[in-house]
Amino acid sequence: MLVQDETALEAIAAAAERGLVVNPSGSDWLYPYRLASRADVVASLCQVLALDQPQFMALVPSEFVAPIEVPELRGVWLTNVDSEVLFSSQNLREGFERLHRLNFNTVYPVVWNWGYTLYPSQVAEPVIGRAVDPEPGLQGRDMLAEAVEYGQELGLRVIPWFEFGFQAPSYSELARRNPEWLTQRADGTQTIMEGEHERVWLNPFHPEVQEFILDLVLEIVENYDVDGIQFDDHLGLPVEFGYDAYTVELYRREHDGNDPPEDFNDPDWVRWRADKITEFVGRTFEAVKAVKADVVVSVSPNPQHFAYARYLQDWQRWQELGYIEELVLQVYRSDIEVFIGELNRPEVLAARREIPVGIAVLAGLRNRPTEMPLIEEKVRTIRNQGFAGMSFFFYQSLWDWSEESPVQREAGLAEFFREAIVAPDVMN
Repeated sequence: MLVQDETALEAIAAAAERGLVVNPSGSDWLYPYRLASRADVVASLCQVLALDQPQFMALVPSEFVAPIEVPELRGVWLTNVDSEVLFSSQNLREGFERLHRLNFNTVYPVVWNWGYTLYPSQVAEPVIGRAVDPEPGLQGRDMLAEAVEYGQELGLRVIPWFEFGFQAPSYSELARRNPEWLTQRADGTQTIMEGEHERVWLNPFHPEVQEFILDLVLEIVENYDVDGIQFDDHLGLPVEFGYDAYTVELYRREHDGNDPPEDFNDPDWVRWRADKITEFVGRTFEAVKAVKADVVVSVSPNPQHFAYARYLQDWQRWQELGYIEELVLQVYRSDIEVFIGELNRPEVLAARREIPVGIAVLAGLRNRPTEMPLIEEKVRTIRNQGFAGMSFFFYQSLWDWSEESPVQREAGLAEFFREAIVAPDVMN
């Protein structure tokens, strides 16, 4: 097919991705210059209505419907906060079975959070003093091994999620035992508040920190049959940090003895630090691929304009360099017009041409529930715009804390995912 208008080409590609192609005669050719017949127009309208209004399909006799199976990411994050799903083998199996029954296809279980691993780790034990998080429900078992087993049995991809990245609680054994690993502001302060929790940040430029995080990643890739690994918005650094002794000396060595700018928003200083983090991401990508080439490297960041300016996380550059194979963009906006605006930013559109791009949907928080009509509107918008799918944050809020009952919410999810669909093939 010859298309001169680049905008039209993108529209055709998006339509094809969602199955919106009517081929008048035979399966081997498209006819871009043939005038559409009334039958073609009716068929196209039927497909559009079927996407936007699933109940419409009940009006069309099944013998006149050609099923089109478009791969779609249907994911959910499993957390160790405000949820018990990870804390027993029975809970975990029941959770996987529930998601399988609802036609999900991808699970992101947290494996690195609050300064601990959630699986028995020989890498973490000498550094932290414990091989696994002290939560009683994680003792005497390997949560990640169970998740991989259940995922393979039920056809769910399992992609371990390194939620905390370079972050740690200020009171954690990780921070207490390794004070030289922590970075700071120009005034020497090291802590930052997230809600009621006091955090510190590991220095992403320190070689020992990099080795520790990379060793955790490789420990999983080497020892578990996982489908991928995922980082999120914590694989970065708050822009006001980076004034620790190690980083200052590193900057001086690369800038003729000059100190870093006092203004932490100085464009060159921001770029220098962001590029260092990008180098680490590239190193991690190459190391993972050297062990298992088919393990997907997934990232779930905030929108680029926020991620870069506030957390030195230049995921747009990571994607351009080929370090991301699946992007699940966090767009936790309740205003649907703002939500749509974030989906149509140039860097998002550019990434969609190269890799599967899904959208993270906030299913709710314990103190901030999200009702099903808003979730439904976001799912419909994601599909109508031709994205690769969605992932919900998080498992427990899919059912709990809303005015709707768990039964009602599960019925709503069943409407979203009427049939089982595979996730996008990242490798191709």
